[in-house]
Amino acid sequence: MIFADRAEAGRHLARHLLKYADRDDVIVLGVPRGGIPVAFEIATRLRVPLDVLVLRKLGVPGQEELAFGAIASGGVRILDPDTIRESRLTASEINAVIQIEEQELRRRDREYRAGRPPLRLAGLTVILVDDGIATGSSMRAAIRALRPMKPARLVLAVPVSPPFTTARLRSEVDDLICLESPEPFYGVGQFYEDFSQVSDAQVRDLLRRASQQQIAQPYSTLPA
Repeated sequence: MIFADRAEAGRHLARHLLKYADRDDVIVLGVPRGGIPVAFEIATRLRVPLDVLVLRKLGVPGQEELAFGAIASGGVRILDPDTIRESRLTASEINAVIQIEEQELRRRDREYRAGRPPLRLAGLTVILVDDGIATGSSMRAAIRALRPMKPARLVLAVPVSPPFTTARLRSEVDDLICLESPEPFYGVGQFYEDFSQVSDAQVRDLLRRASQQQIAQPYSTLPA
């Protein structure tokens, strides 16, 4: 399956999540930036709140798309020792990347959460959404960040993920919805006709629109 864009991917995912629609114990968390347009469509069609969980991938210098780990809000850090060893990364190189990405994580957290209350997820079913997964480092960081908040159920929903990553993450969540898990897997972008970068302004706009929809039309008048 090739998606026209992230919004279309979100609409396809929403069809597999209808059992969570119209429930006051469900929240959708999008991973910015690319996961927010996907999550917006899911939250809109399920008629549940949308919020944001900020993650940052730790990319190998010179091969930034290759992640050797990830960080998340709350001081969560995941490192992949195999990638670190194969890439021959030194401690100073690792620390330099972490320092840069921690600064960006704090900036995004301030920007996206401006005026929004802290996440309170205890007892809720959390649907965690991104536009796709490659190595899974970022998602493992997200899961580790969310578990201490004591959600009742953690559901991971993504359009695409390679088979090995899908299998590994399935054991770490209560449910996993993945539309495509092909082999070979070259990258998330190969499954989108439009995989252009999502801006901070787009993230803020989608979060604002989702909040307005919840206030104005909390239930069945939104599109299914």
